[in-house]
Amino acid sequence: MTTSKYAERLTKDNAVLAMIDHQTGLLVSCRDQEPHLLKANIRGLCQLAKTVDLPSVVTASMPQGPNGPIMPDILDILGNEVIERPGEINAWDNPDFKAAIEATGRKKIIMAGIVTDVCLMFPAISAVAEGYDVYAVVDASGTWNKTVQEASLHRMSQAGVKVSTWASVLAEIMHDWRSEKGFELGGVLGEHTSYSWVYNSFLTASDQS
Repeated sequence: MTTSKYAERLTKDNAVLAMIDHQTGLLVSCRDQEPHLLKANIRGLCQLAKTVDLPSVVTASMPQGPNGPIMPDILDILGNEVIERPGEINAWDNPDFKAAIEATGRKKIIMAGIVTDVCLMFPAISAVAEGYDVYAVVDASGTWNKTVQEASLHRMSQAGVKVSTWASVLAEIMHDWRSEKGFELGGVLGEHTSYSWVYNSFLTASDQS
């Protein structure tokens, strides 16, 4: 079934990035992966979007409350525009957030959120129900523990959400090392993963040749 939406590839022209509730008050409670790794994954995903000029939508849930503001790294990379929701837990219920996604004209949403079982899972399932093709980037999302993460992955998969990782999304968008942004995207991967060993050795060899 090659015509299935599950086989259709991500490109820089058919997708939008949604970063949901990566707020400082929520980040401190994430225990399903190591904090420095989570931060690296979030930065890597945002830098991927910046490198290929992918449209992005950032939203926060009551940032003046205990959830706190959006982590500065995201704003440094993607810009300072944040859709502040006054109360909706599911970002898809907020008309401004939904309108911002719709305004891009794109039907594929690369989505990450904290916490995974609420801020990511609820809008991911809601968007799929309305015909969007959602890629849930689980390693740029975080939650209370591994059990909660695994339950969230099962429910999203059952609803038709594509569970993914940021490096996989990067590779799919890159498509070919010879592409216009191939070398830059390799640098993003090298900056935030152990691929740095390969990338840096290549740069060293290239300098010596």
